[in-house]
Amino acid sequence: MITRISRRLAAALPTASARIAAVLLLGVLVLTAFGPALTPYDPLAQNPDAILRGPGLHHPFGTDELGRDVLSRLVTGTRPTVLSALAMVGIGVVGGALPGIASVLLGRRAAGVALRGVDALLTLPTVVVAIAVAGVFGNGPATAALAVGALFAPRLLRVVRAEALGYAHTQYVEAAELLGASRLWIVRRHIWRKTLPTLGVTTALTAGYAVLATTGLAFLGLGVQPPHPTWGGMLTGTVQQLWQDAWGPLWPGLFIIATVWSCNALADTLRRGEPVAAVPGTVKEALRV
Repeated sequence: MITRISRRLAAALPTASARIAAVLLLGVLVLTAFGPALTPYDPLAQNPDAILRGPGLHHPFGTDELGRDVLSRLVTGTRPTVLSALAMVGIGVVGGALPGIASVLLGRRAAGVALRGVDALLTLPTVVVAIAVAGVFGNGPATAALAVGALFAPRLLRVVRAEALGYAHTQYVEAAELLGASRLWIVRRHIWRKTLPTLGVTTALTAGYAVLATTGLAFLGLGVQPPHPTWGGMLTGTVQQLWQDAWGPLWPGLFIIATVWSCNALADTLRRGEPVAAVPGTVKEALRV
């Protein structure tokens, strides 16, 4: 049994980078689920006698400008950061991937009109839109997630639609249409499942962008508000005290870099594992070369 599981894991994670990424993402998920229970100190407790201390035995990552334990704040800040990023990805997938597949059912004119709206959304800068939405509807994690997720949707729609259209013009789909199969049946039977590998790659890449987006917005003061910790919010405080504490920006920066790199490494692993046999002939030959 153990041998079977190890073989499956080796097949799913064929490279060292994929295994390291899986371990890092698993650690991030554990901190997201159980982080507040794993902290050695209260992340909000201030200690005037231990202000801006460097890494040591009692505080492995040191303390901040208010004497709070940095490790405890990083662990606690994992949950709001990751949940906000997941919310952005979820909104993007629901608002982009599903309509992207469904757009195959539309005629050329309807699809053209819809795509022009998608192109207009792609021109909007993420940070500016998030700030504008926060100014209109109020500052909070839900507002930031909704604004950024809505801008992720057009990118996912474009990618998934292109993949779905590639399968929609294959010979077996044309044969199904000649035999009287409806477009909805063809999408459910022949197109939906085959777009899942591409959707998985795009979702993993989008997750990395979402982590950068939520930490960047928190750095600007959008989303979860102090004193509650987030990775981006901690960067804001450490940058202000950089001349006194050179270690400060390192720890949240490492957490952000490790998570984003893991998402990209996972996307690369999923891309390599895409089934080539399902790709139309000319593209299949190009991939073999």
